[in-house]
Amino acid sequence: MNPVVEEVTARVAERSRPSRAAYLRRVAAAAREARERGPARTALGCANLAHGFAACSPADKLALRGAERPGVAIVSAYNDMLSAHQPYETYPPLLKRAVREAGGVAQFAGGVPAMCDGVTQGRPGMELSLYSREVIAMATAIALSHDMFDASLLLGVCDKIVPGLLIGALHFGHLPALFVPAGPMPSGLPNKVKARARQHFAEGKIGRGEMLDAEAKSYHSPGTCTFYGTANSNQVLMEVMGLHLPGSTFVNPGTELRDALTAAAGRRAVEITAHGPEYTPVGEVVDEKAVVNAAVALLATGGSTNHTMHLVAIAAAAGIELLWDDLAALSAHVPLLTRMYPNGQADVNHFHAAGGMQALIGDLLDNGLLHEDVLTVAGHGLGLYRGAASLKDGELVWTEVPPAGTDPGVLRPVAAPFSADGGIHMLHGNLGRAVSKVSAVKPEHLVIEAPAKVFDDQAELMAAFEAGELDGRDFVAVIRYQGPRANGMPELHKLTPPLAVLLDRGQKVALVTDGRMSGASGKVPAAIHLSPEAADGGPIALVREGDLVRLDSAAGTLDLLVPASELAARTPAGRPLADDEWVGTGRELFTAFRRTAAPAERGAGVFAMSGAEPATFGGLPVVRDSQGVPDPRDVLDVVPEFAEGRA
Repeated sequence: MNPVVEEVTARVAERSRPSRAAYLRRVAAAAREARERGPARTALGCANLAHGFAACSPADKLALRGAERPGVAIVSAYNDMLSAHQPYETYPPLLKRAVREAGGVAQFAGGVPAMCDGVTQGRPGMELSLYSREVIAMATAIALSHDMFDASLLLGVCDKIVPGLLIGALHFGHLPALFVPAGPMPSGLPNKVKARARQHFAEGKIGRGEMLDAEAKSYHSPGTCTFYGTANSNQVLMEVMGLHLPGSTFVNPGTELRDALTAAAGRRAVEITAHGPEYTPVGEVVDEKAVVNAAVALLATGGSTNHTMHLVAIAAAAGIELLWDDLAALSAHVPLLTRMYPNGQADVNHFHAAGGMQALIGDLLDNGLLHEDVLTVAGHGLGLYRGAASLKDGELVWTEVPPAGTDPGVLRPVAAPFSADGGIHMLHGNLGRAVSKVSAVKPEHLVIEAPAKVFDDQAELMAAFEAGELDGRDFVAVIRYQGPRANGMPELHKLTPPLAVLLDRGQKVALVTDGRMSGASGKVPAAIHLSPEAADGGPIALVREGDLVRLDSAAGTLDLLVPASELAARTPAGRPLADDEWVGTGRELFTAFRRTAAPAERGAGVFAMSGAEPATFGGLPVVRDSQGVPDPRDVLDVVPEFAEGRA
């Protein structure tokens, strides 16, 4: 193993020891009961069970009355407005048939909301986007709360949806959980052409009709958007964490192979219940090694910055405390191995054709950058994920892929990377801590020192651009009151085209914000997710127009070049919207989330860490030593129940 990967994993494990042990103890107790009792529904009273199977077919009713067949929950984010989720319309019958063939009974247990950030960009609805992760987690818990199920099949792809499904599933950690992907749409308009059209539209060189034509040729059919944003980063992480079947991530929808992999997922869900020979509870799959594996894959592929929050929140749901310091330590030693838009011109279909996940995982394993000794839904060992799926005489087979891509412009080996370090850098300085996606930024743009242009809303910057007020000057755009406690931390992706226009004109520009820029952030240097946020007393609220700001994404620093004595004398400027102003598009329904959201570096969520003491809720400090390890009153040792149960 790479010594830094080992060191970070050990540090995460030691730091998380009390909370992880408490989580595993709770999960192990439920797992032990499941093995002893039989299918979960056998604990229900007669009226309860009758309600649970009233709408089933006669054959399924008969099966559910008995105590032999496991029950499998289908929890889906299907809706036909999201191209990525539209393919899920046909999945439940296919999954039910496969589960029945394997000796189980599947029921559609519940749906979860699935909003499209692509639709809500720049709109009030985007201020609900991050909070939707918590709603999805709670909706998943509601679906699984009926005690009818022994495993779950989770159908989701995009942005907050996959993290929300997994967080909810981890609160039922004794149940196996298997994600079933839908796959990307075929490639459309080349990314370079799409990006150029957006800049031309921002400059007024083309009209709405021409711009809409370009966008419609890019997003043109069922399936996930093909750029490497949060949705496809989700898919990479789920496969590397062992929650997909091997090779299933980037198979296009509407193909025979896609259907075969979906059916295989249904059969596998039955095999890994507590009543089968390969019990695989999700709480055991998502351990410290799996979390570090996910972080490595994120960095090696230059994935979405959103996962600097989502991965922290997912880990917390499993009782694991992941810090931005861990990501920073890994980023310095994990090479960048892919070029996918916005980090390059290729898309995920090109990546898949070049060897994709199997070549990537194999190469990272061979170079000691991923833990092989992990539990997955496919079995023990990440080496199982070297195999690409295909159909041979109508049957699924997996063939090992050589650990080197076939297109070095898209996927490279560790021995010849695009960059020696990861595509995401963590920043720190007197403005706080932030995230910078550097994989798409030219080296000459990684460092900027320029006067601040301060805005309290993204619309103000857009208006200034359209009025020509930003022309001909170098500046750092500081957009504040965009954090989770201010307005739900919307993505500010609409700012990329105008700032890119100014960058192309030769101006030095950058963005500093306590908001988000998403996995689609491009060539503009940016420090995002700034923590603490302005609404929580962060120093960004002290920045004044014309203050010098230095952003050095290469060195990992972010500083306001103002004497400390002067800063100490300042009072915060601007303010977040008051409750009676933060209304419309249903935003007022989420006021409680807004008031209780944790800082970005703690996952920006509203849930406490599983197994943690109350003092860790919302990222409040606990007593730690110099290595960040808690000093708990009762340090728990290993929890042997799983080992005993699996034996």
